[in-house]
Amino acid sequence: MEWFENLRLADYHLEKRDGQYELTFEGSWPEVMMWEIPALAVLMELRGRAVTKHMGRFELQVLYARAMTKLWEKIESLRSIEGLRIADFGTRRRHSYLWQDWCVQAMVEGLGNKFIGTSNCLIAMKRDIEAIGTNAHELPMVYSALAETDTDLARAPYQVLADWHEEHDGNLRIILPDTYGTKGFLDNAPDWLAGWTGIRIDSGDPATGAEIAIDWWKSRGEDPKQKLVIFSDGLDSAEIHKLYAQFAGRVKVSFGWGTNLTNDFRGLVPNGGLDAFSLVCKAVSANGRPTVKLSDNPNKAMGPKDEIERYKRVFNVGQQRAIDVTV
Repeated sequence: MEWFENLRLADYHLEKRDGQYELTFEGSWPEVMMWEIPALAVLMELRGRAVTKHMGRFELQVLYARAMTKLWEKIESLRSIEGLRIADFGTRRRHSYLWQDWCVQAMVEGLGNKFIGTSNCLIAMKRDIEAIGTNAHELPMVYSALAETDTDLARAPYQVLADWHEEHDGNLRIILPDTYGTKGFLDNAPDWLAGWTGIRIDSGDPATGAEIAIDWWKSRGEDPKQKLVIFSDGLDSAEIHKLYAQFAGRVKVSFGWGTNLTNDFRGLVPNGGLDAFSLVCKAVSANGRPTVKLSDNPNKAMGPKDEIERYKRVFNVGQQRAIDVTV
C-alpha cells in the first residue's frame, strides 16, 4: 500500500509519425505498466469529445438515446441465455468513463446475477460489484525478451506462470495461451498447468481455440466440464449466443465483453465518426531488447520482423489464418 501511495506514473513521449500518433513510456516495469489503462482510455475519450464537441444539446441527447437503445436491445437478447456469465472488459477502449459507468449499470439491471463484474476497479467500488479480470500478454512478452538463449525463450511463457502461481498462492489461475500460439503453448505445457482453473481465448477463431483447449485437458486427464473458458476477443451479442450454444455443457463458459459493450456507436454518427477501432498498448522492449507478440491471428503480431521469425521458429508456429482486427 505504501508503494501505491508513492506511485507516480513515468513521463510519456507523444509524437506524430506517418500520420499516426505514437505514445510511449519508459521506466521501471512495475510503474510503466500502470500507464496502459489510463493512456488508452484517455485517448478514446479525447477522440469522442473531438467528434461530439460541435453537436447541439438535442443532437447529443438523440445520439445517446440511440446508443442506449442499441445496448439495451443487446442486453434483452442476452437474457435468454439461461446460464450466462458475463463481465465488462471494456475499460481501455470505452467511449468515456461516464458511458462505461452507464453501461455497467444497464448490465446490472438488465442481466442481474448473469452479470458477474467489471474490470474497472473504480466502477466496481462505486456500484458494489465484483472487480474481475485476468493477466495479460505483457507478462510472457517481457519474460521472453529477457531470455538469454532460445532454450530460455521456449521456457519463458511457462516460467512466468510458475512465478504467477507462487506470487498469488494458487489463486487467479486463468491461462492466457495465445501470446506465441495457443496450440504450441498447450502442446508443450507442463502437466501442472492443466490443473489450473481455466483459459482465456483472446485471438484467432474463438471456437477453434476452445476446441484445442478441450482436447488438451482431455489429453492431460482433466475433465473439461470442470474447466472455465473465457471468451474475450471482439465479442458482440450474436457471437456470445453462438459460442454459448456451442460450448455450454462441455465447459464452464464465461465472457469478457469489451469494446462492443462500452463503445458501440456504429452507424450513429456520419462517416463512422464514432466507430470504435483497434487501439493497443504493449511492451515494446525490456532492458533494451525488443519484445514480440505472435498471437493466434497473424494480423495481431507485433515486434521487429527478424525477431518475429525467430519466435515463430522457437515456438514452432505453423500456418495461421489472418482475421481482420476491428476492435
